[in-house]
Amino acid sequence: MLGAAAAAGPLIRNDNPLIYYHGRWDASPSTWWEGSGFKLHVDGLSSLVLNLGNHTTEPFVQLGVSVNYGPFNTVNASLGANEIPIESSALTKGGPTVVRINSVGWQDNNLNLESIVLNAGAKLVPYVPSKLAFQFIGDSLSAGVGPGSQGQFLPQGVDQAWPFLTGEAFKAEHVITAQPGAALTDILSYGNVHGVSYQFFKTEDTGYYYTADHNFTTPWNFRKDVPAPTHVVIHIGANDSAQNVTADAFVDTYLKFVARLRTIYTHQPIFVFTPWGWPQADGPNSYYYPGSYPKIVESRRALGDHQVFLVNTTGWVTYDDVFPDNTHPDVDGHQKIAGLFESWLKDWGLQPESKWATPA
Repeated sequence: MLGAAAAAGPLIRNDNPLIYYHGRWDASPSTWWEGSGFKLHVDGLSSLVLNLGNHTTEPFVQLGVSVNYGPFNTVNASLGANEIPIESSALTKGGPTVVRINSVGWQDNNLNLESIVLNAGAKLVPYVPSKLAFQFIGDSLSAGVGPGSQGQFLPQGVDQAWPFLTGEAFKAEHVITAQPGAALTDILSYGNVHGVSYQFFKTEDTGYYYTADHNFTTPWNFRKDVPAPTHVVIHIGANDSAQNVTADAFVDTYLKFVARLRTIYTHQPIFVFTPWGWPQADGPNSYYYPGSYPKIVESRRALGDHQVFLVNTTGWVTYDDVFPDNTHPDVDGHQKIAGLFESWLKDWGLQPESKWATPA
């Protein structure tokens, strides 16, 4: 049931240029890949309604909502009109309010935005993105994996994952292109019909295959990533190892993937994570592809690419930092990883922005 203020305001179409979209959206427009969403800068905001179309996940899609850079709260939204709960104490008094909304899940994550209704007297004003922008690439160890995924992992999905937390700490724009169960190698892996080396260049995540109204892929137009990423972070390989991809074959695939990334991200620093391993209750972590990740970095540098850097995560994650039943990082574990990577980045020479580019 919508309040009178919510129903009385201006209707904003989904093609309004003042909606700042981030992540992967198809033409409908509908989100793919967790973390995809949009940002609004609204003068005089007191209520917000999202009108969602029939490509929205049924019975609902889980959204993360943040007001004025506060904590993200999870909201269930479905086909039709959805009033987004906003605490009046979070709103800017006498000025514009920043609202950030994203899809939090790695599956059932399609948000089909038709229009937005604001309260009477409210109006959209420009959102200015941060000059600092991260592109994260990975699997479940980066995705967080959230509610609805057979009880696995983080209650708020990607909004509690270390890449998301790192982006927030640096007051940066951040896009996370990570798919649980997917290998880097383009093979079938845990229900993913393609690997990340294929799917990264597509609009759709690997869930397209199982989506009745959209079981096809379309190339992603990287010019839509505005601003273009300033830094690229890759943490992948666990599922290649699980599918018995040999170390030599994995290194070859990784090098070809980075070479293709370089046709898009021609000069940006690329950070290659080593595995932090699978923690054990009664022994040391087990690791996959030992020695392969330094080889990848060394091979790129031998080609003259000195903007590829190794992030050695050995010792970052212990058994105390993971869910015992699946050895993926828990909420505290993701916070720990984010803190360690933030420290690593500062030592490397990257400092957080002093303030968000769009003030609250």
